[in-house]
Amino acid sequence: MTSMKKTYPILIIMALAVLGVTSCTKYDNYDLPNEHLTGRIIDKGTGLGFETQTGGDGVRIKLLEYSWSDNPTPYYFNCKQDGTFNNTRIFKGNYNIEPMGAFVPLLLKDAQGNVVKDETKTMDISGTVDLTFEVEPFLRVAWVGEPEENPDGSFSVRVQVTRGTDHPDFQKNVTDIYLFVSNNAYVGNNNFISNYSTRMTYSGSTGNDVLGNTITLTTKPLPKDRVMFLRIGARTDVAIDGTQRYNYSTVKSVDLR
Repeated sequence: MTSMKKTYPILIIMALAVLGVTSCTKYDNYDLPNEHLTGRIIDKGTGLGFETQTGGDGVRIKLLEYSWSDNPTPYYFNCKQDGTFNNTRIFKGNYNIEPMGAFVPLLLKDAQGNVVKDETKTMDISGTVDLTFEVEPFLRVAWVGEPEENPDGSFSVRVQVTRGTDHPDFQKNVTDIYLFVSNNAYVGNNNFISNYSTRMTYSGSTGNDVLGNTITLTTKPLPKDRVMFLRIGARTDVAIDGTQRYNYSTVKSVDLR
């Protein structure tokens, strides 16, 4: 009986402690973000979708929400491979929207910090907002014909790389051209198999000699009994957001089954 009398007060104290914690708990009563921002990035010169890679060093959409602060923390999300974007989890508010990738920045300032070009968009996001951004890529990368199989099981491709902008500040030296090979369609600098891929690198201005010419790149011998995906990336020594980014061709596949 003595032990039971001692237990009851302990149980009561524990119960009161739990009730105290529960009564002090505050629940977040904010609505979940459900505004919808969708759209596309297109090449201003061709009208075609801007080719990029998914994630990594591909195109990112930068959002600055000015609803609550004049100096907001940036929020980013990635574009899809074809230059389209879709985000269904955005809070309602006033935003500046700026795509960032291997193209002439939409916001440019001079050496004194004065804005000389601003093609970003500042607007309220409420419900569904559908936007189109036109950009000038650093380079355009285009296939010439189809991949051709060689006797050793490798594939040769022909490609043409040209300037995508007349802006002198962004006509920098071509540093490398990469034939990326992957076993899935999301092929690019962040998704390729090095054992099959081929890279041509250049120093100084030597890479500029390939511009406008048809060049040939050849994969390593590819594995049989599967589909492989090929894509060309080319880049200059311009860094956007601290990173040199590739301009891309479309994706081609070779069926080895």
